[in-house]
Amino acid sequence: MKQFSFILCIAIGIFACKQKESIDYTEIDEDLISSYIADSNLTAIATGTGLYYVVQSAGVGMQPLAESTVTVAYKGYLTDGTVFDESDSNGITFSLRNVIQGWQEGIPLFKEGGSGMLLIPSALGYGSSSQGQIPANSVLIFEITLIDVQ
Repeated sequence: MKQFSFILCIAIGIFACKQKESIDYTEIDEDLISSYIADSNLTAIATGTGLYYVVQSAGVGMQPLAESTVTVAYKGYLTDGTVFDESDSNGITFSLRNVIQGWQEGIPLFKEGGSGMLLIPSALGYGSSSQGQIPANSVLIFEITLIDVQ
């Protein structure tokens, strides 16, 4: 009986360890983003970090730096089209240091007056944390217009 109990404890321990292994969403997100790009007939550019972006209008003004304060009008949604946040046409002003990594990397790809789309993998968004209407491990899509760079 002691041997059975010992084996049972080992089996439970192994099963518990397997359950705690985290899932790497890098490939899952890449597949979701690639499918979204294909299904939406977008011409997107990969940055190499998992972020993709689409330039609709290049803009002609200043290009922000990592420490810039910017004003951006945006609409954020999930790959299924669920809108989770949206600014008005005047946009919102914020420091790029205070936003998700996908915005820190993506917004500086545009010049003032430019517009386009950011397709952000979960690792550059909120990762394994849910945020309001955004489920954990979500790919985020933002339509953005860079209004002002300070």
